[in-house]
Amino acid sequence: MLTGKQKRFLRSKAHHLNPIFQVGKTGVNENMIDQISDVLEKRELIKISILQNCFEDKDEVAKDIADGAEAHIVQIIGNTIVLYKESDENKQIKLP
Repeated sequence: MLTGKQKRFLRSKAHHLNPIFQVGKTGVNENMIDQISDVLEKRELIKISILQNCFEDKDEVAKDIADGAEAHIVQIIGNTIVLYKESDENKQIKLP
C-alpha cells in the first residue's frame, strides 16, 4: 500500500499527464488490462479516462483495472483514474 505522503507525491507527478486509455461502454476487458500493464511497466504512472457512456461505476472500473494490472490506485478525480505500479526494468520514480 501507498502512504499518504507517497500518494501526494504521485498526484503532483501525475498532474501534467494526459489520459492514455479510455474506458467506454464495453467496460474493462482482459486485453485492456494487458495493455495497461505493459504501459505501466514503461511509465510507472498513468491516467485513465472514463467516458460518459461507461455504464460501470468508476470505483469498480478503477478496482478492476488495478487488480488486473497489480497496480495501486493513486487517485480517482472526476472521471479520471491515476494508477501507479513500480517498474521492474524502467524505474524512474523514486518514492519518498
